[in-house]
Amino acid sequence: MRPPLRDDAHDEDPILSVVNLIDVFLVLIAALLLAIANSPLSPYGAEALTLIRNPGTADMELVVKDGERIERYRADGTAGIGQGVRAGIAYRLPDGSMVYVPETVPPTPEVHR
Repeated sequence: MRPPLRDDAHDEDPILSVVNLIDVFLVLIAALLLAIANSPLSPYGAEALTLIRNPGTADMELVVKDGERIERYRADGTAGIGQGVRAGIAYRLPDGSMVYVPETVPPTPEVHR
């Protein structure tokens, strides 16, 4: 009787398929790490960043990253509602530029008694 060839034993070893799965998972993990590193909100990205999620919808969110601080602002439907006074008028010129003209505040009349 002749001993089995080494290649025959190599083909029947079930642990080799597990090694191939580990290689696939390592490639997958590397791809996920690259995706996280390229994310705009990652700590390795830009110092200052403004991101708008769901623009124009009721659940719109504004994410502002300034250095290591990240602030989130959620729309609650009260935008533009509040106390204030008209400050001026903005005009769009034919070339597309904008001009702001502040309103002059009329002097308050003096009351003499």
